[in-house]
Amino acid sequence: MKKLLRGTSLFLVISAFMGVSAAHAEVSEETAYILNTLLFLIGGFLVMWMAAGFCMLEAGLVRTKNVSTMCLKNIALYALAGIMYYLIGYNLMYSGVAEGTGFMGTFSIWGPGETAASEMIDVSGGYASASDWFFQMVFVATAASVVSGTLAERIKLMPFFIFVLVLTGIIYPIQGSWEWGAGWLDGLGFSDFAGSTLVHSTGGWAALVGAIILGARKGKYAADGSVRPIPGSSLPLATLGTFILWLGWFGFNGASQLALGSAIDAVAVSQIFANTNMAAAGGIVAAMALTKIIYKKIDLTMALNGALAGLVSITAEPLTPTIGESILIGAFGGVLVVFAVPLLDKLKIDDVVGAIPVHLVCGIWGTLAVAITNPDVTFIAQLTGVVAIGAFVAISSAVVWLVLKYTMGIRMSEEDEDRGSDLAELGLEAYPEFGHGSQKL
Repeated sequence: MKKLLRGTSLFLVISAFMGVSAAHAEVSEETAYILNTLLFLIGGFLVMWMAAGFCMLEAGLVRTKNVSTMCLKNIALYALAGIMYYLIGYNLMYSGVAEGTGFMGTFSIWGPGETAASEMIDVSGGYASASDWFFQMVFVATAASVVSGTLAERIKLMPFFIFVLVLTGIIYPIQGSWEWGAGWLDGLGFSDFAGSTLVHSTGGWAALVGAIILGARKGKYAADGSVRPIPGSSLPLATLGTFILWLGWFGFNGASQLALGSAIDAVAVSQIFANTNMAAAGGIVAAMALTKIIYKKIDLTMALNGALAGLVSITAEPLTPTIGESILIGAFGGVLVVFAVPLLDKLKIDDVVGAIPVHLVCGIWGTLAVAITNPDVTFIAQLTGVVAIGAFVAISSAVVWLVLKYTMGIRMSEEDEDRGSDLAELGLEAYPEFGHGSQKL
C-alpha cells in the first residue's frame, strides 16, 4: 500500500466513541473493506487504461515508419512491468522496510494474504491484498511508459526491454520504498500523494539519462545549431491519447486516497477528482496562451503537453489545494513545458514526445508545490526527496544504460533508422498501403 489507509477506520473510531454496538461496527468494517477494495480495483483499471493513452500519444507523435514499434513497446512494457513487480518489485517496495529509516524491502515473490478459497476473510486489513497489488502494479508501468516516448525512433527493442525489467523490478521499487513503503523519506516528512516524483519524475530521470547516452535522432540537430522539426504521424491520435490519459488520471490520483469507507473519504476522492480535472484545464490554457504570445500561433502539441503538465503537477498533492489553487498549479506546469521543450533542443537532448518536460520538470514542480498548500509539509523535506530520488534514479539508470550500450548496443544503425524501426525491428508497418511496402497491384 502507499503508506497506510488514510481514512478506512474513521467510521469505526466514531462508532466506538459513540458507543455503537460491536455487531454494527463489525458490519461497518466489512462494508469499508468492500468499498476500499472497490476503489483500488476501479482506480487500478483506470490507470491501466492510461497504458492505452501513452500508446496512442506516442504513436501519434512518432513518424509513420515507427508507429507499430511504439504499439509493441507499450503493450510489452506493461506486461514486463507486471511480471517484474510480482517477482521482485512489490516486496522490495513494501515488505520489511524499516519504518522511518529503511532503504528497501526484501527480494521475494509477492503472494496474496487471502484468497477466495479461504473459509473466512479477515477484514481488519481494510482491503483485499490483491486489489492493492494490482493498484500498485499499474503505477510502475506508468513510469516505464515515460521512457518509451522519449527514446522513440532510434533505440533497439531488446535493450529497451531489458532496461524496463531493471527499472520496474529494482530501481522504481527501491526509491518507492523510501516514501510509500514508509522508509527514510517518509520519516523525514516528505510527501508525494500519488507520485509526481515517485512515478513521473522517476520515469523522467530514467528517460533523460537514456536520451543523453543514446543521442538524438539522425538529422534532428544541424551542425549550425538549428533544430529540424520532425512532425508526428497523427495529431488526432495524439489528442485521443491525451484524453485517455486525462481520464485515467482520475484513478491515478483519486484512488490514491486509498480508502472509501467513510463519508470523509468520499468527499476527499471527490475533491481530488475536481482538483485533478481543473489542474489539467489550467495547464492547457496556460500553454495555449504562452505559445500564442511567443510564437504568434497556438501549438496543438504544446496544448496536449500542457494538459499532461497540469496533471503531473497536481499529482503530488491533489487533496489540499482549492480548485483555484489547482488551476494555478496546473497552469504553472503548462508554462514550464513551453519553456522546457526548446531548452532541451538547445541542449541537443532529443525527446520525441516531450516526456521530460512533462514528467520530470513538472514532477519536480508539483512535488515542491506541496509545501504551498499543505501546512504539514516543509519545502526542505520536499527538496530533499526530489534530490535524493533524482540522484538515485539518474545514477542507477546511467549504469544500466551504459552497460547495455557497451555490451549489446542500444542504438539502431543509420540504415535501420532511415527505414524505420517497424521494418527494421518488426518486419511490418502500421500503414502498409502508404509506407515503404506499398506496391501497385
